[in-house]
Amino acid sequence: MASVGPSAASTQPALPSGPAVFKTIPYAFILPEILCGTWVWILVAATSVSLPLLQGWVMYVSLTSCLISLLLLLSYILGFHRNSENWKVLDSLYHGTTAILYMSAAVLQANATINSEFGVNAPLNYQLNSAASFFAFLTTFLYILHAFSIYYQ
Repeated sequence: MASVGPSAASTQPALPSGPAVFKTIPYAFILPEILCGTWVWILVAATSVSLPLLQGWVMYVSLTSCLISLLLLLSYILGFHRNSENWKVLDSLYHGTTAILYMSAAVLQANATINSEFGVNAPLNYQLNSAASFFAFLTTFLYILHAFSIYYQ
């Protein structure tokens, strides 16, 4: 007689929904990702853009990832995932891809910061670009943490 053990689905942790999203690692990283990403595009928008191609990419990545992360957070809070394993794969792929894109944006923002050290309104633009670079690298780190923690969960 074969013994009946726990199925593979029952050994996997359940995906959180509702307020439990804010208490569960890696899903608790979504709100700080949104907040830090929002700071990136606010700070870049506050500067006088001297390199539109570089900072345009930073704005695109930060704004797009902020909006998609907000939609992902809302879908977790409202329970659209219905505890499907596909959501973990989607979440891991999204955060991994976004971490790579955010790393490129953070490096470009750091380059824009270096280039804004001299010029019109240099002290103010340099401070705003420095803060945007800091938050871009911090957001990149949060996306990396989220991607790896969901992958190893």
